[in-house]
Amino acid sequence: MPRVILALRRLGPLPAFLVTLALVLVGLFAPGWLGALVLLAIVAALAALLSRTWPVTPPHLRALRLLVLAVLLIVIIAKVD
Repeated sequence: MPRVILALRRLGPLPAFLVTLALVLVGLFAPGWLGALVLLAIVAALAALLSRTWPVTPPHLRALRLLVLAVLLIVIIAKVD
């Protein structure tokens, strides 16, 4: 397992959620390209994590997670325009 995933496992779900929430809020409220880059980094990290956990994720949760990534990408496009 990559070191990042092992670090996330040690961190626990609540702190990981709070850090992600804080980063999303920074991305949403930062102006223009800066916010878009923060959100793009989050999307890339979440996509990498999703690809690693895809085989053990139930199908209904896969769809939900893909929907979240799609919404974030739409927000990124809206921030850039």
